[in-house]
Amino acid sequence: MKEKTTKKNYYSAIGRRKQSVAVVKILKGQGKVTINGKDAKDYFQANDSYIHDIKAPLELLSKASEYDVEAKVEGGGLNGQAESVRLGVARALVELSDDFRSSLKKHGYLTRDPRKKERKKPGLKKARKSSQFSKR
Repeated sequence: MKEKTTKKNYYSAIGRRKQSVAVVKILKGQGKVTINGKDAKDYFQANDSYIHDIKAPLELLSKASEYDVEAKVEGGGLNGQAESVRLGVARALVELSDDFRSSLKKHGYLTRDPRKKERKKPGLKKARKSSQFSKR
């Protein structure tokens, strides 16, 4: 029986933040960022801070012009999506080479942000907001 040996030409990882989940692929290329099939500038409505967030792990390692980023993102708002893609990029870079782990970890790119929205409690208007107290 003959075994198939296919060499994959990308590295993938999953990043999460708040409600958003990103599946990120890193491929050899010229530094293009594609999110849900759109260019990153179109997807994030030309807000450069989100794009800078996504490219931060690549720029730290001086690999921004060597790799393309493709991401599929679901859930959450634009900020949560951008940060989930950033975590996915950092994790994919570690999959590419273990040598990158120490510098990425030192800058906090491999740490998943655990903060989430607090649930609404019964008898309150929101998680902590209650109706105004009246003595009489």
